[in-house]
Order: sequence, then C-alpha cells, then structure tokens
Amino acid sequence: MKKNIYILIASVLVIWSCEDRLEIEPAQSISVEAALASEANIKGILIGAYEEAGQDDSYGGQLQVISDLMGATNQLTWQGTFIQPREYFQKSVLVSNTWAEQMWRNGYETINQVNLVIDNIASIEDPAEADRVEGEARFLRALTYFDLVRHFGAQWQAGGANSGPGVPLHTTGIVDYSADLSIARATVAEIYAQVISDLTTAMGLLPDTNGEFADAFSAEALLARVYLQQGNYTGARDAANNVIANSGHSLAPTFAGAFNNDADGVEDVFAFQVTNQTGENDLVIYYADQPTGGRQGDIAVAAGYATLFDDPVNDVRASFTYVSVDNGLDLTSKYTNQFANISLIRIAEMHLIRAEANVRESTTTGATPLADINAVRARSNAPALATVDVNDILNERQLELAFEGFLIHDLKRTGTAVGTIAADDPSLTSPIPQDEMDTNSLMVQNTGYTN
Repeated sequence: MKKNIYILIASVLVIWSCEDRLEIEPAQSISVEAALASEANIKGILIGAYEEAGQDDSYGGQLQVISDLMGATNQLTWQGTFIQPREYFQKSVLVSNTWAEQMWRNGYETINQVNLVIDNIASIEDPAEADRVEGEARFLRALTYFDLVRHFGAQWQAGGANSGPGVPLHTTGIVDYSADLSIARATVAEIYAQVISDLTTAMGLLPDTNGEFADAFSAEALLARVYLQQGNYTGARDAANNVIANSGHSLAPTFAGAFNNDADGVEDVFAFQVTNQTGENDLVIYYADQPTGGRQGDIAVAAGYATLFDDPVNDVRASFTYVSVDNGLDLTSKYTNQFANISLIRIAEMHLIRAEANVRESTTTGATPLADINAVRARSNAPALATVDVNDILNERQLELAFEGFLIHDLKRTGTAVGTIAADDPSLTSPIPQDEMDTNSLMVQNTGYTN
C-alpha cells in the first residue's frame, strides 16, 4: 500500500476563518498556546517532524552523503561541481560550508518540533494514542541528536569520561524566539545519555507494529546502532538480537530487493516515506545520473571498492552498479528510483551488529558470528567464509552498507585512519556553522576551525 503523504506542519499553526461569534481568538489565526492544546495539531506537528527529518538536508540527503564523502579514500569519488561536498571529500571543510549549516539547522528544527509534541502530549486524550505519539517523537529526537553529536561533537571514547564538547541540548520546545536563546554545548556523555533515555522510553511507549512510522523495534534497532558506536557490545548485541528474532523483518530474498522500494520492504526496520506527490530521495540526486533522476552521477564508485571483495565475480554487491550516460563512470544501483523510500535501518545491519558484538564479547547470542555473516553473504551469492574475525566483519560492513552513510562513523569508532588522516583528527568533525557562532554567545567552535 502506498504510504501516507507527509505534510509539513509549522509549530505556529494558522486556521481558516470561523463564523462562530463566540470565538475568542481572532478569526484568521490562533495563539500558539491554543494551537498546542489541540490533539489534531499535535499529531500534525509530529508528521511535520518526519517531513523535516526526511528533507534533503538530513536523512535521504546531505547527512548521509557527508558521512560517506568524509570517510572515503578510494571507494568513491566526488565528480560534481558543488563546492560544499567537495570540501568534505577533500577533508578540508570551511566554517562557511552551507551543507554543515543546513544539517545543523534542519536537525534543530526537527528537535524543536518533537519537543513541542512531547511538551504538549497531554493534549491527546487517549492514553494509547498519547504513548504512540510520544514514542515516535522521542525516536526522532534520539535519531537527530545521535547524528548531530556524531558529526559536530567529539567522538565517544569507550570507558572515558566523554566530557568533551557535544552539541546544545534542548529538551523543551521553543515558541518565543524573541528571547535570548544562547545555550552552551552539552558534553558528549550528556547527549548520549539523552539519546539512550529517549530510545528506551520509546521502546516502552511504541507498539510493535506502526505502519510506516517508527515502532518499538525501530527504536531498539537504533539503540543497537548507538550502543555499537559507544563500544557497548553487550547492549548492541542484545538489542540487535531482539530485533532479528522478534520484529518480523528479514533479509530481502535478493540484494536488489532491499533498495528502490516504493513501499517499505521486508528488510526495512525503519524508512522515511517518499511519494511522487511530495518529498524526494536526495540520495538519488547525488548518486544517480540524469535519466535515473539524479544530477549527473556526482558520486561515482571508485576502483578501491572492488578491492574489498574476496570474490567480486560472484558477489552481486561488487557489480551492483551501472554506467552513467552522463560521464561514463560507474554509479551505485542502490539509488535508481527518485521516489523510493529512504531506507534508514535495514535488518542486514542488525545481523552485522550482532556478529561484531558477539565476536568482541566471545559469545554466540542468537547465532554465531560466522552464521550471521554468511547469511548476509549468501543473499548476495558471496561464498561462505570458514571463519570470521573483527576485521572480516568490519570489511563486510563496507561491502553491505556502502553508500548508505556509515563509513566515517565506523572509521572513527574503530580508530581507523582515513587515508593518512588519523581517526581523531579535528578535520573529520564538521564545523559549528557561522550563523550559530554569530547568534549564540555561549557557543564554542570546534578545534581546527576559526571564525
């Protein structure tokens, strides 16, 4: 069934004129307070938050592209004319980079919308409905803060105090923009604590199935990703295992079947919705050529990607490309439908998380690491491995999750250099946008950037 159309609902809502003489509010508009007392408006703001998060500045667009360009060495190349992504590909990002600015601004716009939903959840009378709406809002807040801190904050250090700079932490909605909104950066530890709190709360509030929207397993799958980033392998293993065992999702029968879907596929634990009437999948814009809905194939698959495969002839992932009619370069076939859903969490990732966590913890919860890796490989006609270690699994993540926005985060969490650049080099962290520095008197810029 084709998904619902997302409609952006602003935090200050306008209503049509009313003939009722007893109306106290002006006919053409109502106050923010009155708007937020309406159940329909609160649900509308939540739908608007999904739309906000799924815009080209964030998921299904620049956020994931930045992750791969910043982590890339010889796996892909930037062929486009835009300066902003080229700076990320060259690991020489300027403080004026508008992609960084848009990613930051879009993230906080999403956060403010879901904060307004959570602040006014009492406007929803039915307890089950209130739980569902709050759970979805907390999922979106956790998702957004997790990626903001990964891009703009210090890298999480397993076992460390993690007192380094994260990002500003807002947990209540802003309706009065005339006030001084300056706020200091919370620590990395504080941001991760909020993300984990939101996700664990969401898991208890959300139903196991929720149509096209986030459900309890979406929250738990994201929690597995968060725990993996932290090096909390026990937590990551157990969360991923529960999603695999109980969510009802499974690997698509073919590798191609996991992508370019108009409706959520069996593998999608969570996906942002796109239709041919509203929204667009901007990953197609940058990864595809013009006949397929893209610009011209701005991001091409480079020769280094093929060298990661032990059997590039039979493994279909190695040849999951096509030749661009615009420039003759190889492009990934993951993005060939401009109205496809933005698949954000796939069950394949859960198998990879469980495998890595089991290896690191010397456990076999749910399945052996070898069984998990071979299940993913078998789907792509790759030969079964006889043994696996951590390096095998990390390599498998690149084969399976390439061009989906994982690369820089995997490299940083494992301390792996990006070419000759150390994993903890400041150049691998985005700059705080210039307009934030200009308007927030408490903001401190990231190391290596000057204003």
